[in-house]
Amino acid sequence: MTRLLRHLNSWLFAVALLLGAGALGYLTSRYEFASDWTYGGRASLSSETRAVLATLSGPVEIVSYASPQGDLRNTVSLFVQRYQRLKKDLSLRFVDPQQDPAAMRELGITVDGALIIHYQGREQRLDELSERSMTNGLERLARGGERVVAFVSGDGERRADGKGNADLGTFMAQLEGRGMRAVPLNFSQVTAVPQHTDLVVLASPELALPDAAVKALTDYVSNGGNLLWLTEPTNDDLHLQPLADALSVRVLPGVIVDGQGATLGLKDPRMIALGSYPVNPITRGLMLTTLFPQVSALAVTARSDWTVMPFLRSSAQSWTEFKPIDNAQSSTVQYDASLGELKGPLDFAFAMTRLSPSPDKKEQRVVLIGDGDFLSNTFLGNGGNRALGERVFDWVLGDDALVNLPPRGAPDRVLQISQAQLSGVTLGFLVLLPLLLLGIGGWITWRRHRA
Repeated sequence: MTRLLRHLNSWLFAVALLLGAGALGYLTSRYEFASDWTYGGRASLSSETRAVLATLSGPVEIVSYASPQGDLRNTVSLFVQRYQRLKKDLSLRFVDPQQDPAAMRELGITVDGALIIHYQGREQRLDELSERSMTNGLERLARGGERVVAFVSGDGERRADGKGNADLGTFMAQLEGRGMRAVPLNFSQVTAVPQHTDLVVLASPELALPDAAVKALTDYVSNGGNLLWLTEPTNDDLHLQPLADALSVRVLPGVIVDGQGATLGLKDPRMIALGSYPVNPITRGLMLTTLFPQVSALAVTARSDWTVMPFLRSSAQSWTEFKPIDNAQSSTVQYDASLGELKGPLDFAFAMTRLSPSPDKKEQRVVLIGDGDFLSNTFLGNGGNRALGERVFDWVLGDDALVNLPPRGAPDRVLQISQAQLSGVTLGFLVLLPLLLLGIGGWITWRRHRA
């Protein structure tokens, strides 16, 4: 009787196991569940991609021009499925490029597997199957079209395509992937800002601008144009007072020095490190530390129709230093009220808005920052400098939905493990795990002998 019950128990267990496997197979065919255990969710779509998808309010269609031969279509389908899990109205359609070569030439399809994303009557073509390429394409569609950013040039400004330490080439190359196109604006060749310019950038000129250039910039702002002005402590005599008057602001003399920099390990007192920010649409939710090498303080000079919102501010231990600073004697720099130096906190970045005087009556936006080095090729990689720069450009261009996108990056490219942790893992896999398996095997054998 005992033997019969044992066999019956074995058969019932086998049947239950088969039924469980069948039920599991049925459920997996009807429902989908995925779990990513990697640090930071690296195997899943990034938080930035999720945020971009959330800005797309309507259906998105992706057309893949991939040949039916091989596994390319399956690869594309698996890739797009990750996006479809987050956006249910995102569809994928395949077209065989060999069926109509003339149409493919007209569309500019030169790569097998190229994608064209359609959204609200606009489209973006992608020749690379990667999350970065797809997310940039979706972001350009969310932006509503390419933004033309004109950089004033000809007077020693930071170059948008330059590779020098002080230039902005690295930063602007990244912005171009997000739907912005940088063009030069030289007032020795033109007398006014061209139409259809979305933003003018005046990036730290080294020479005095001609009167005609200052007038053109002032007229552009007075007529409702958006402006990003990056100034420096050394830019005190560049004939830009008419532009400052049009904005009702002033660049204060001297360079901001911060007494708390030494506690952060900064040897140069002119280095300003920020970890917290005034409440502002640009810096809302920004948790990264930013670094500014040399900063001018800013002030509002008079009441005007501009709404001025500071978004970068030095600490209470800072002041405007008027004396030249020698790095070798930087530890002896002290605040001197008798010279007219101003005590902190000091604002050094303004976000300004007003109702545009242009016929469209849109909101006009201007950003003035007392430092341009933080976006340069040398300092762009410090902390949240790039993230702050992207927020500034998105906000001043009016792309508010894109301002608070999470910062880009992959946190777990390298597994960092101490020697003690490595020894523990080695001991576990080479000693403890084999002993555990031997113990389980011995226990099972003992139970069988007793039965």
